[in-house]
Amino acid sequence: MLKPSFLTSHDHLLPCFFALSLMEMNPSSRYSYDPVLRWDPEVEDYFNKAYGPDHFARISKALTRPSSYSCIRVNTVQTTSAAVIEKLTNILNDDSEDGLKLVLQSDGSSSPISKCQIPGLEYVVFVNGSGPHRIEYGSGLDNPPKEVLVSRKCAEAVLRGAQVYVPGVLACTAHVEKGDAVAVCVAMEQPGDEGDWSVNMTRGTTLQGLPSGKHHNYSFLLGGLYIGMGTAMLSRAGMFRVSHGVAVDLNNRVFRLPSFHNVLEGEIFLQNLPSIVAAHALDPQRGERVLDMCAAPGGKTTAIAILMNDEGEIVAADRSHNKVLDVQRLSAEMGLTCITTCKLDALKSVCLPSTLSDSTTSVNGENSGSVTSHSELSSNEGIASDASGRSEAEKSCEENASTKQPNGGDKVSQSEIRKSKGRLKNGRGRSQSQGGRAGKSKGFPPNSFDRVLLDAPCSALGLRPRLFAGLETVISLRNHGRYQRKMFDQAVQLVRVGGVLVYSTCTINPSENEAVVRYALDKYKFLSLAPQHPRIGGPGLVGRCEFPDGYVEEWLKPGEDEMVQKFDPSSKLDTIGFFIAKFSVGPKD
Repeated sequence: MLKPSFLTSHDHLLPCFFALSLMEMNPSSRYSYDPVLRWDPEVEDYFNKAYGPDHFARISKALTRPSSYSCIRVNTVQTTSAAVIEKLTNILNDDSEDGLKLVLQSDGSSSPISKCQIPGLEYVVFVNGSGPHRIEYGSGLDNPPKEVLVSRKCAEAVLRGAQVYVPGVLACTAHVEKGDAVAVCVAMEQPGDEGDWSVNMTRGTTLQGLPSGKHHNYSFLLGGLYIGMGTAMLSRAGMFRVSHGVAVDLNNRVFRLPSFHNVLEGEIFLQNLPSIVAAHALDPQRGERVLDMCAAPGGKTTAIAILMNDEGEIVAADRSHNKVLDVQRLSAEMGLTCITTCKLDALKSVCLPSTLSDSTTSVNGENSGSVTSHSELSSNEGIASDASGRSEAEKSCEENASTKQPNGGDKVSQSEIRKSKGRLKNGRGRSQSQGGRAGKSKGFPPNSFDRVLLDAPCSALGLRPRLFAGLETVISLRNHGRYQRKMFDQAVQLVRVGGVLVYSTCTINPSENEAVVRYALDKYKFLSLAPQHPRIGGPGLVGRCEFPDGYVEEWLKPGEDEMVQKFDPSSKLDTIGFFIAKFSVGPKD
């Protein structure tokens, strides 16, 4: 792996450079939040070419901060935006400790809760946050505050409104007791001699605020990485003894955003604005058959179901058993019945006729379909009959793991018999319990769906707040794009002629965005970019990028850039980085 830009041949000088004494460090610069996102030098050069140095510097800065508001999608199958706004306002004014006012501060001139004014998105509600705030840590060189050091991932969640939970705590100063005021700071990955990155710290380490002393001194790593002051809910010993619970009640934060944990469950869903727009770009219609290829955790799946008024069929697929269960739980929580789920690798989504003879499973002497519907999970009555009018070839191409127990028929293996005996002895396991079954699928025949959403797994370099990006290299960014092209090759076969395919990512990487669109349009002549509504994102990148190793990456052509939507983290919309392309499918001859 390539070394970071600030590593030179004088690597042996790094300890002296970083171990700046607190006596030389301005306390106001140390006790602040001003992180710098470090990139691999070749990646930084690539992004500078794509966006321009000044623009990319703004993007990089924006990525280290959360959006200034929370975006909530209202479940209009269950309630209305007006009802949700009223309920949230009541919670905001609640005098109890559960009130959202603990993290929200309005200037008094307007409500922090408002309905989205973008046409078509009136069911979206915004809850304004605030920040960055200057925190008074009461610090001085002679009397620094007690500190709790948390992992980067914990810090990123805290910046979005979460509390500091026990698993995220890595270290703290000595003699922290329950009720103490503590400053919370972030342990960042540091570069190693081999170009690798690690925190290089054992959980439970005792921090020493000043350079002297027998304890480990991490003060040189913490400047500009303080995210707030809070109250220790456990002693130091308790933080490293228990496995769960709140470690620090962070009541004075650099960024104040609401936590919607357990708030109006089933009525609202916290979702980034571009993700909601992606569901709208698909433009699903009532009664259609839609595939969400990489569905977990189910945000876009349920958004599509609501746009269809819960009428039709949405197949939500994911390669992870547990993630499929997450989609099932969310669908049930929101009261949506048109969603069916299956465990399926997106790279194996297409089931060709030649595999029909191998693709059925006999359970109690019956062939069964591949998907698990919400209605099945509610009634636990086994496989529902197929009322969608699909062909026998389609039904045969979809394999399922049934909730019924094997009866020892010809196609039941000895392994299944042993599992059955175990279930009889020990009770049903997680995957056999009600609501806990993820049906396996061998894919679907070509032209099976009216619309397909491929929200592809990606480098996620648009998600914010992001405090670390050192692991990505130019090669890894290219490889992400190659992986997504393979998924696209599957997706395009599954959409019927006249249908729609939407491709989206949550990254700023052109290799995964514009380059994939270029690939799709050049390879599949029957595809064409289609208009998107609503259109609130910016244009894509036009041109190409030539790399030092001779590799050439083609992006969009003039005119195509206005057909896609690219969400810039540094723009006034203040969203995550996101990309959406919508394709119309013409005759495939």
